[in-house]
Amino acid sequence: MSSTDQPPFDDLSRQDKTLLLFARLMEGGKEDEETVASLDTLTGLLNDDPDAVKKGEQSIVAVIDADCLDTILGYLDMRQAETVRAHATLCTSAFLNAAGDHGRKMLSEFFLARIRRSTYDDYIVAFCVATAMFPVVPDLTSELFLTEGFLPSLGPLMRRKFKSRKVETACLEMLNAACMHAACREAVERYCIDWLEEIVDQDPDEVVCSAQHTGDPDVNNHEGSLYMRRHSQHVQNLAAVVLAKLRAVPKQPAPKKPGDKGSDENDEPRVQQAETSIEDLSKRFSKMLVDDPDHAQVSVEGLAYASLQSKVKEELSQDKETLKRLVRTLEKAPPKSPLAYGALSIFVNLTRYLPRETEEQEKLRQLKAYADAAGKLQPDSLMDDAHVAARCKRVFEAGITPVLAIHSKESSVASLTLIISILHSISVTQSLRGQLAQQGAVRVLLSSWSALPEKEALARRTAAQALARILISINPALVFGGSRPVSQTSAVRPLTTLLTPDDSSDTRDLLPTFESLLALTNLASTDHDTRRTIVRAAWDKIEELLFNSNSRVSTAAAELVCNIVQAPEQAHELFADEEKNAVKCANRVKVMLALCDAEDPKARSAAGGAMAALTQFEFVVKTVIAHPRGVDIILGLCREQDDEGLRHRGAVIVGNMVTAEGDVGKAARDAMVKGGAVQVLVDCAKRSRTAEVVQACVGGLEVLMGKGE
Repeated sequence: MSSTDQPPFDDLSRQDKTLLLFARLMEGGKEDEETVASLDTLTGLLNDDPDAVKKGEQSIVAVIDADCLDTILGYLDMRQAETVRAHATLCTSAFLNAAGDHGRKMLSEFFLARIRRSTYDDYIVAFCVATAMFPVVPDLTSELFLTEGFLPSLGPLMRRKFKSRKVETACLEMLNAACMHAACREAVERYCIDWLEEIVDQDPDEVVCSAQHTGDPDVNNHEGSLYMRRHSQHVQNLAAVVLAKLRAVPKQPAPKKPGDKGSDENDEPRVQQAETSIEDLSKRFSKMLVDDPDHAQVSVEGLAYASLQSKVKEELSQDKETLKRLVRTLEKAPPKSPLAYGALSIFVNLTRYLPRETEEQEKLRQLKAYADAAGKLQPDSLMDDAHVAARCKRVFEAGITPVLAIHSKESSVASLTLIISILHSISVTQSLRGQLAQQGAVRVLLSSWSALPEKEALARRTAAQALARILISINPALVFGGSRPVSQTSAVRPLTTLLTPDDSSDTRDLLPTFESLLALTNLASTDHDTRRTIVRAAWDKIEELLFNSNSRVSTAAAELVCNIVQAPEQAHELFADEEKNAVKCANRVKVMLALCDAEDPKARSAAGGAMAALTQFEFVVKTVIAHPRGVDIILGLCREQDDEGLRHRGAVIVGNMVTAEGDVGKAARDAMVKGGAVQVLVDCAKRSRTAEVVQACVGGLEVLMGKGE
């Protein structure tokens, strides 16, 4: 039957569609776009297969034999276009999901058969398949990778006199992917470390000299002969990345059992060659990045691992040229690309602070260190806050913030989390917060907080805390309002999420709550809409924090209340609405009165400021008078010996109360006279040097003295 007589593709059964797609993929000679389209269609059929089987249809896996799988896996070959390889990876993943154990068995047989054939072409395909499958089926791929005899066979392959660059590249890319798995990484270190060192340390001139010294006739015959004896620069760079992954986390030697002399020949003493340090590798990657920016992926990946070490962090942060090159690399990197993620990872490593410890945790750590190392184990001085702050400043000065702002617009969730982490660390340094705001950090943090799904709770809290730190230290008008597209009320919701503790944390860290209160206080000093938004979003939380056992937190909450009640509408609703909420309002006034008598001067100042605004309402004046110690607490502010601000607040409150109208005002004046307010105000005026305080005292005295006459 001719092709024109064949039924349309959509009319074929699922099995026939599958066979037709494999026929197209096996033909070869297709354009990449056609190949990708066939792979995508096959992936769709495989993804739908489990549901189709549940409905009683026959699985298409039954028609996929070893030759079919060979076809798909062949498109994972490094010699294929990158786009084709990516779509082939998705197709292979879909097949393994649909085929289950049968598919895993077929993949194992494919890999082992290719390795047994031992041709360069088979090695390339097998290594490429393993590289692609490590993230997809890590347990199966690591099992194949750790097959007895496989890793030891790689050394002779890589040390052959005449080399295949593609085999070497495929092998090292496989090792690179394998190092993400702990057991595989240990095996690579055991069996491959020597020849990896040889590749990295190879000197091309020594290869030439060695060949000439031995009188090899191929040296002068054809350039390719000598060329094939050298490891390429790219291969050397890949080997360096693998070494960096091995060196990044020092291997802990396994304790030997008594009488254990080793299990194989690898335990025998041998001459140790010079080891390439992580610092040497870092310098190599830095040089690669500067000298060859067009091939930045390898150097960035290497630096991402090397910069886990504190010594490398410090050296890299002081290398201005490499830092600026990294910033430019990130700027040019496509969004959501491995290059962008790797560059962001480096900046995260450079700027990360050690986790905050409670006093109890710090003591336990010190005791453990003493027990483990007889007191000799000292904390890494390069990781203290001072060194990290200095690194953050250098990263900021390299121009990272505008680039983060650009990347945040199209970043993946993973990259967005890294961007937030960098800004969070830089925002610790108070002197940089204004510049962060000027360069768009506030907008980045707000949009990131909104863009992240709710399940990314930690990243959202981190973004909110960085936002709080910046908003503590700047005038909100410089960031919000005017022609700017972001309203300052949009910052309220992220900030209020920090007012409750992080349920996922083992310890309760009050610093984010404290910083959020300070930022909200700053915002509440600006306009009525913001105050109203804060009250609607978080009043219950704010009110609860007034009772917090941590004095700094309760004081910060009182300062926020002080700014909120500067708006008459909010003050009346929360503290003076006698008709709707008399009991609640009275209780709130009593809380503020109690804070006016607190030990902390800042708490008294904040509560006094709030009461200065609230005592303009008759209901609040009545509540103060009715309190057994209400008048005495207010006069206590006027009696302050050293704090002019507290005396001012006390005098203003007294003035508000005694000038109230009607019966409430008369009762207030009587209570004040009975409490000795006249003498208190006289003494307060004598002690004060500020005109506003003296004027407030005189105003109150005039009313009280007039009453007395």
